[in-house]
Amino acid sequence: MSRKSFRPARRLWLKLGSLAALSIASGARGQAKRVEENESQAQALGYKRDAAKVDKAKFKNFQADQSCSSCNFFKGKAGGAWGPCDIFGGREVSSKGWCSAWAKKA
Repeated sequence: MSRKSFRPARRLWLKLGSLAALSIASGARGQAKRVEENESQAQALGYKRDAAKVDKAKFKNFQADQSCSSCNFFKGKAGGAWGPCDIFGGREVSSKGWCSAWAKKA
């Protein structure tokens, strides 16, 4: 047998393997996970699901009218309880929450 006879099969396996990896990665992204307050990134940013529970002594830039729903990084629907946040890699945060990365929606 010549080497040429194996090339199409090899290419097919490479294509199928790539598609399988892509589908697994997109499936994992499709299942949005909610950010927990005890995670290291959330703790570093002072994330709280309820903005009323923010440590005002530690986060002096916090304002009472700030919440995830009014943040530029929040991509959830208006009026929704949860939505994806760019700061946390698209994972869901509470619309009533807050973190120190808060930036006013443009």
